Amino acid sequence: MTLNPQVEALLGMFAQMPPVDLATITAPEMRAANDRPMAMGPPPEVAQVRDLSIDLPGRTLAARLYVPADAGENPPLLVYYHGGGWVVGTIDTHDGTCRAIARASGAAVLSVGYRLAPEAPFPASLDDCHDALVWAHDHAADLGIDATRLAVAGDSAGGNLAAAVAIRVRDHGGPALRHQLLIYPVTDTDFTRASYGENGAGNYFLSTAMMEWFWQQYIGDLAQGHVDGATVLHTGDLAGLPSATVIMAEYDPLRDEGVAYAERLSAAGNPVHAEVAPGMIHGFFSMFEFVTDALPHIDAAGARLRAALA
Repeated sequence: MTLNPQVEALLGMFAQMPPVDLATITAPEMRAANDRPMAMGPPPEVAQVRDLSIDLPGRTLAARLYVPADAGENPPLLVYYHGGGWVVGTIDTHDGTCRAIARASGAAVLSVGYRLAPEAPFPASLDDCHDALVWAHDHAADLGIDATRLAVAGDSAGGNLAAAVAIRVRDHGGPALRHQLLIYPVTDTDFTRASYGENGAGNYFLSTAMMEWFWQQYIGDLAQGHVDGATVLHTGDLAGLPSATVIMAEYDPLRDEGVAYAERLSAAGNPVHAEVAPGMIHGFFSMFEFVTDALPHIDAAGARLRAALA
């Protein structure tokens, strides 16, 4: 399919922004350039928004709880991990996304402000995301949620973290998960895949060079190959994981590694719904105010979450 016209118009706006020199830019400079929430008016309405602090050993994480109007008593909880290459992104940049998912799913959503690389490299963010899930389970009464109906979700690097959390709680014990929503997840360090060749030159928002830079901030030397807990596509055993929704974008360098991960999850016996959104780019799920054609994908993902958490 050709590029979605709404996406094409948005890319035209992005093209007016000054280019980033990945050879010299620092993580704080990257955050200054990227951590500005985009909005076109009021965000999607939900019944309740609470800013929280998650107190964990040696650190405190910011978090935000969203409860939609149709949540009912003791609703299920989706723990959400924002994207941004493990380096950028905040609970504020993904405020609209979490609101939209809460409305579409009927679930409460807890957005987690995990520590960022390179100041806190792997596995700090994974530890935070895992421990935040455990904290939410243990504080279910305070949050007003049903601890027996839990799911994880994330976009891009957040999708990587959600997948890794699901694997960790399976392997080491922890709260039982009913579903994982992985939105164009990062799963591998193989930049030779066809989707990188087709979409990685920088014309479609995310580039190969950017992904190499993000991975280097997160794990350091890319030559080390598989990193258990980071390159989730190469996890030896993917059996016994929660059902999954895996959403990719046609014009995304990450498309093929997302497809490959969905295929491995399915081959291991896990129920999987996988789709490649036609005409879309990396990040489209959070661009719904500009790219309204993203809304049906959000609604469909929300419906699958609603069913899994019923």
